Amino acid sequence: MGKKSQDFEVARRSMDMQRLDEDDSSSSAKNEKVGLKRDVGLISGIALIIGTMIGSGIFISPKGMIEGCGSVGLTLILWCLCGLLTTMGALSYAELGTMIPESGGEHAYLMYTFNKVRKNKKPIYKLMNTQGSKSFARVPAFLYDWVALFIIRPTMYAIMAMALGTYAVKPFYPDCPPPDIAVKLVTAVAMCTIAFINSVSVKAATMVQNITTFTKLIALAIISVGGIIMIFKGNTEYLSEGFEGTRNDPQKVAIAFYNGLWAFDGWNSLNFITEELKNPTKNLPRAIMIGIPLTTLCYVLANVGYLAVMSKEEIMISHAVAVTWGERMLGVMSWMIPCFVVASTFGSANGCLFSSGRLCFSAGRDGHFPRILSFLQFDRNTPMPAVMFTLIISLCLIIPGDLSSLIDFFSFASWLFYGITTASLLILRVIEPKTPRPYKVPLPVPIIVLLASIYLVIAPIIQNPGIQFVYAVLFILSGLIIYIPFIYMGIHFKFMDKITIVLQKLLRVAPTDKAR
Repeated sequence: MGKKSQDFEVARRSMDMQRLDEDDSSSSAKNEKVGLKRDVGLISGIALIIGTMIGSGIFISPKGMIEGCGSVGLTLILWCLCGLLTTMGALSYAELGTMIPESGGEHAYLMYTFNKVRKNKKPIYKLMNTQGSKSFARVPAFLYDWVALFIIRPTMYAIMAMALGTYAVKPFYPDCPPPDIAVKLVTAVAMCTIAFINSVSVKAATMVQNITTFTKLIALAIISVGGIIMIFKGNTEYLSEGFEGTRNDPQKVAIAFYNGLWAFDGWNSLNFITEELKNPTKNLPRAIMIGIPLTTLCYVLANVGYLAVMSKEEIMISHAVAVTWGERMLGVMSWMIPCFVVASTFGSANGCLFSSGRLCFSAGRDGHFPRILSFLQFDRNTPMPAVMFTLIISLCLIIPGDLSSLIDFFSFASWLFYGITTASLLILRVIEPKTPRPYKVPLPVPIIVLLASIYLVIAPIIQNPGIQFVYAVLFILSGLIIYIPFIYMGIHFKFMDKITIVLQKLLRVAPTDKAR
């Protein structure tokens, strides 16, 4: 979407003058550059991965895995397999992230790859002008942005926040389900609070992420250690069932596998913030190699902790497994578990919004969305417009309250683009074999991830065909209605420049020094 850089520059200069007038004593402000800062270290990177993946599911309802598997043994094996596939996918992304060290995750990798396939020497975004890109090489990246920013990321954020709202309100309604209006109000307040933190300070957001991640690890450690103690006391009745009751229905097992992968979603969060990661060529693969296996271990040990105290039948009928476990094991201290769950969901929602804001920022910077979304709050270097955009879409999604219809779309679209992005790694191996790769994943790994992605996209359609998949494909392709006039042809409405300048002054935001 073409913009008039002269108008942006005038607005930026006027705001810089205003800032200098307000604080003449800050001489360093003159030379301060507007751009993302590398404030995220290895520990914070690990916390972002773990904290985004571990939400409420492992505390509230791990029963989906047991229902599908039918046995304790197969359930634990399936948790390990989900962790293995997720690790392989993340390592494939680590190669892309170290080769293409830009924020935006899939957006950045698809932009780079299909530009190379088109065999242009200059990146696509440098060919963009007021007459449009005149290229369809941007289509994969744009369709990803279209789906991710309107469905995938807002749905993920809304679901995490809704879990927080439900658990925060439930203690006030012990004998009945809490009213929807109360849950939605608490959810909305939590979402706005998280957005405020992410708009004010990157360091504050990473601190929140570190603290909440540490909190949820403590909670899982309590459950795991408590279960191990019960095992040493001889309570092995439920675990000793092994593979008794294993289901022979592949469809049921496949559904259990989907439930497990849902618990691991968020494994690619660090790829969205590569430009803010210190020493990304080393810390990105390191954070992945530590964060995802640690999360897998936590999930397996938590299930062992549950099964040392509760039977699989009790787990399947419980609406909040961790609370039931706490009532049996912690006695008067069982109140800690709901507090841990609220902290866990707050942290996962914070990590989701933190990474989603960077995707929105990158899409705006490359002209797929209004440029204002790529502007930073120049006093704090935070992507305030991008965070606010994600917040608004997410708030709209919680109004109907029922997000179940979006979850199937979420999984379908997510693995579709995971597969396309993994395929881009293989394409780059062929067309750019000599490009430096600080980290190079073994070739069988992305091939396995690609095959798994194809299965996870096709299998639900075959096993449970429905109109929802037609709607999903139509929504994805509807992005072309926007792409052709505004990206390919470069149609631009002049009133958008005026809106952009008003928002610049209102939010005190400006283009980054790396604006394209």
